[in-house]
Amino acid sequence: MKLFSHTAFLIIILSLLGATGSEAPKRVVIFGDSIAAGYGLDSDQAFPALIQGKVDEAGLPFEVVNAGLSGETSAAGLRRIDWILRRSIDVFVLELGGNDGLRGINPEVTKANLAGILDKVLASNPDVRIVLTGMEAPPNMGSDYTVRFREIFRELADAYELTFMPFILEDVAGEPELNLPDRIHPTAEGHQIIAANLWEYLLPVLEDAQ
Repeated sequence: MKLFSHTAFLIIILSLLGATGSEAPKRVVIFGDSIAAGYGLDSDQAFPALIQGKVDEAGLPFEVVNAGLSGETSAAGLRRIDWILRRSIDVFVLELGGNDGLRGINPEVTKANLAGILDKVLASNPDVRIVLTGMEAPPNMGSDYTVRFREIFRELADAYELTFMPFILEDVAGEPELNLPDRIHPTAEGHQIIAANLWEYLLPVLEDAQ
């Protein structure tokens, strides 16, 4: 078996440590649930991969990391974030809450969990740029619940002074042709719309974070 040269071995180790040199791209982490993960699709069809394509087309020095996990609630995200923060993050996109709404979790609990994630991210890097995406609860939860659920995202964005996209599924939710048969998860075309909408919020953040 052919052995790696000493130089090649060092390159591999440095890459694993996230320290490949001064020319290494900055890191954008999209931390979310099955929407970010691209449930039911190939990974290159999910909106984080499409955002990477837009980053490359714009000539911006960023690597987009898809940290989406299907089924993730805000509580599970709070438990998982420490593992994600083992590597440096320059721009953080928080896309969580949908599963909380589907399960009818108390919006105040969801808000506290999301705030905990934001606190941990900011503690790891006070200069990190953060984009928060909002979510809507299903109407069968009742109007009081859906209104309060919607409000918590705006309140967090204002409190932490974040770039805020009010609804990650804008122009996609409720459109049968843009969703899989479960009527919850977007199709490949739906992800293209999500990426285009998110890009309007993310591009100024990336330009500022270069």
